[in-house]
Amino acid sequence: MAQRQGIAFSLILGLSTSEVNSVKNRIQNRSNAMPCLLCMSYEKRRLLKNQKGIALVVTLLALVIITAMVVEFSYGVYTSTNNLYNWRDSQCLSLMARSGVNVSARFLSDILKRYTYSYPGSIELPVENPFEDFKGMILVNVQDESSKFNINSIVSPNGLLNEDAYNSFKRLLKILSIDEKIADSVADWIDPDSEARISDSEVGAKNSGLLTVDELMLIKGISRKNYDTLLPYITVYGDGRININGAEKPVLMCLWHDITDDIAQRVIDYRKITPFEEISQLQRVAGFDLTLYGPISSRVTVKGKVFYLKSSAVSGGLKRIIETVLDTSSLPSVIKYWKEY
Repeated sequence: MAQRQGIAFSLILGLSTSEVNSVKNRIQNRSNAMPCLLCMSYEKRRLLKNQKGIALVVTLLALVIITAMVVEFSYGVYTSTNNLYNWRDSQCLSLMARSGVNVSARFLSDILKRYTYSYPGSIELPVENPFEDFKGMILVNVQDESSKFNINSIVSPNGLLNEDAYNSFKRLLKILSIDEKIADSVADWIDPDSEARISDSEVGAKNSGLLTVDELMLIKGISRKNYDTLLPYITVYGDGRININGAEKPVLMCLWHDITDDIAQRVIDYRKITPFEEISQLQRVAGFDLTLYGPISSRVTVKGKVFYLKSSAVSGGLKRIIETVLDTSSLPSVIKYWKEY
């Protein structure tokens, strides 16, 4: 059949049989080459697609990294700005709180110059805003430290036990339902000797007066509950004399064993109407006769000299507090304690 087709092609095209066979071989070779060319084209297209996919992944990865960097930068700017504003507001509130202290100190100075007594033992003083653009509030609490029992007074300056003050402290502990042995622990903490009144009370003792009431927490046998119960009624400042115009009932009762709850309440009721201008006026209180007045007359006063001030400045959810203790017994007043937070 193939030979006949070759003869037919040679007759039609006018070619010899050998020439026809040559043409047929060329056509057949080209037909065989077509699948290879198609295969090569497919491989190129697949490689090109893979390259495009890698480029897309790289682009997306770069976009994610840039986005993360932008977010981190924005957050850093946000926090830094907030910290700056908070610092600015904190400094402003600090100045306002200091203004509260200064105004209150001036107020105390004027009052103490004008009167021979100081009353009451604690007072809240709203302070007018010193600046028009300050939108916050300033509040100052003033407490007469002389209205409290000075625990340092249980040991005299010569290092010996002050029996009157020591017994008063024991009575105060009993009134407040606290173990009276704490008085011995405090005495051993303060006195200069190494003789223990109770077991281990001299171990680690400071052997000098307390600088702040917080030191009580360092004394063996005093718990946090004991400290919190005692705190409103004790101090470490002053000369040991108690201002009867501001002393709370437990402090008045601890002065002498015969001062009952009723007598202490009468003292408080009396001074609400007429503050004591002289110590001797205690005898005007019903039931407060000479047998009570005599033993305590040298241990009380009607005018405070040391005052605790707490100035709070509040604005925009922020608060700045200054706690200080002023000794007004000399001019100018002396700062005994200062804490700002």
